[in-house]
Amino acid sequence: MTMRGLLPVRPSLPPGLDARAATILREVVEEYVASGEPVGSRTVARRLGLPLSPATIRNVMASLTEAGLLFAPHISAGRLPTEAGLRLFVDGLLQFGALSDEEQKVIGQSLEARGRSLQDTLSEASALLAGMSGAAGLVIAPKGEGGVKHIEFVALGSNRALVVLVGADGHVENRVIETPPGMPPSALVEAANYLNARAMGASLGDLRRRVATDMEQDSTALDSLAAEVVESGLAIWNGGRAESGGTLIVRGQSRLLADVDGQERLLAIQSLFDRLEAQETMLRLLELVENSEGVRIFIGAESGLFGTTGMSVVMAPARNEANRIVGAIGVIGPTRINYGRVVPVVDYTARLLGDMLG
Repeated sequence: MTMRGLLPVRPSLPPGLDARAATILREVVEEYVASGEPVGSRTVARRLGLPLSPATIRNVMASLTEAGLLFAPHISAGRLPTEAGLRLFVDGLLQFGALSDEEQKVIGQSLEARGRSLQDTLSEASALLAGMSGAAGLVIAPKGEGGVKHIEFVALGSNRALVVLVGADGHVENRVIETPPGMPPSALVEAANYLNARAMGASLGDLRRRVATDMEQDSTALDSLAAEVVESGLAIWNGGRAESGGTLIVRGQSRLLADVDGQERLLAIQSLFDRLEAQETMLRLLELVENSEGVRIFIGAESGLFGTTGMSVVMAPARNEANRIVGAIGVIGPTRINYGRVVPVVDYTARLLGDMLG
């Protein structure tokens, strides 16, 4: 499902169901989202505040059950929405909340990335989503394709140096390396000058290959200490975003275990964690949102990624000014997550992150 402008559309009800049935379905889902418990006709009657008797509501709920939109768990008199019922709800019955000016300000301040590494910014975005949604926050940045604008080495003392890498996109990443004992500051300057002369917007992968070729041919014109610094400075990014399929950050995993009962359910959640860590899952999530202009909602097994774990995924692409996807951001949680709250949070954060990563 793609949300454009966060406006619900008129739902397509199954044959034999009318607007009253849609209203009752909405009340059942909203009560389920709030409580997590089966919903009875008396509860729906209280929520509606309309002159409808519990008996009338029971008849409508029975029709919704026959249509495959509700089901009765065990011998409970109450009903829960099926995945089909949840899909109908989010496609046309869901009322979205609006983010306040204060909430937008908090998100903006949390993601402000002055002098902060890309990794730190993404981690903050993921933690922010987890906190605001009550579920797990999920952030994906695809394989880095930007070039290197500048590299600098800053002596920290105790045989350590800070490596500062500035990307062509303006993002800054900092790493600490060990330096040879007794190394003079001039060796750091020499190493930085050497790398910057060869970077010229090249990717980290290309820069590493250029340096490796120079060193194999013994044509670096570097002294041994500076050469060691160059190798150490590049090695810390080995296997990083420039050589992998991207960066995946998940925060708030413990929230997925809050309502888990039973060994089978626990194993399903563990399987979910394993799938999230798999490279192909991350790439598939990016593919799922690639053609979306807004938020997409995957309920249960709809995404084809998480089996029958009873989870929903709310994802949105983060696009830069050129409309190119620079990542994806979202929330993963139980199917009863508060969609009306989560969707606008994901939508706004994705737009802001896209601007920042653009």
